[in-house]
Order: sequence, then structure tokens, then C-alpha cells
Amino acid sequence: MMVETVKTPWHLWAVGVLSLLWNGFGAFDFVQTVARGEAYMREAGFGDEMIAYYNALPSWMYAPWVLGVWGAVIGSVLLLARRRWTVHAFGLSLLGAVVSLIYSKLINPPPLSAEMAMMAWMPFVIVAIALFLVWYAWAMAKRGVLR
Repeated sequence: MMVETVKTPWHLWAVGVLSLLWNGFGAFDFVQTVARGEAYMREAGFGDEMIAYYNALPSWMYAPWVLGVWGAVIGSVLLLARRRWTVHAFGLSLLGAVVSLIYSKLINPPPLSAEMAMMAWMPFVIVAIALFLVWYAWAMAKRGVLR
């Protein structure tokens, strides 16, 4: 029985490392926000209005946040390890990002202010990156690069 070996494309390493750096920052931000709260947010440049908005998030919003952040970190590691479960991890991350986007844009949008406006585009960027990573992992799985 012959086993065909699929060569790992160079771009997998580039996407994997960039993904891990991007999502690693998300994990750092999550841990700092949960562990240090307002002190971290002030150090990050958040004003009173932004801090009040984030402190008022309902506790159920932690579920999509956890899925989004940790699904992405696990997906990045699995991508670098060339594992088929990468698609599932990034899929969970995308789900968390979409739920967060829906909450922040449709259910409970932050008040309109100059301070909040600078972050208004960020949920869309996060969803776009998560969507790309799901697609990329799916494409690599389809090509047989992920085992």
C-alpha cells in the first residue's frame, strides 16, 4: 500500500505564524481584561464610556468571547501542527466572532461617540479574519495538507 505524502506549502507556515500572533494577542487581551479589568482597560487607553460599556456586558457574552478567542488560538496551533481539527477550531472561533458582532451591532450597540467610533470597525475585521482562517483551513484540509 502506497501512502501519498502531501508537501506542506510555504504559505501554511506564514498563515499559521501570523494567525498565532494575531490570536495570541486576542488571548492576551482576554486574560488581561478578565484578570485585571478596569486597570488593564485604562492602560490600553479606554475611557470611562468604553469601560462602562464593557463592564455592562451580560455574563452570557463571555461564551462567544471564549469561543472566539480560544478557538482561534487552538486553531492556530492545530494549523501549525497540520491537523484536520483546525477547521473545527476555527469554525468555533468564527461562531463566537459572529455572535459578538451581532450583539455589538444589533442587540446592544455602544453609544455613538468619538471614542467608541474608533473601535466600531474592529468586530468586522475580526469576523473577516476568522472567516479567512476557516476558509484557509478548509482549503488545506481539502488538498490533504491537514491530517
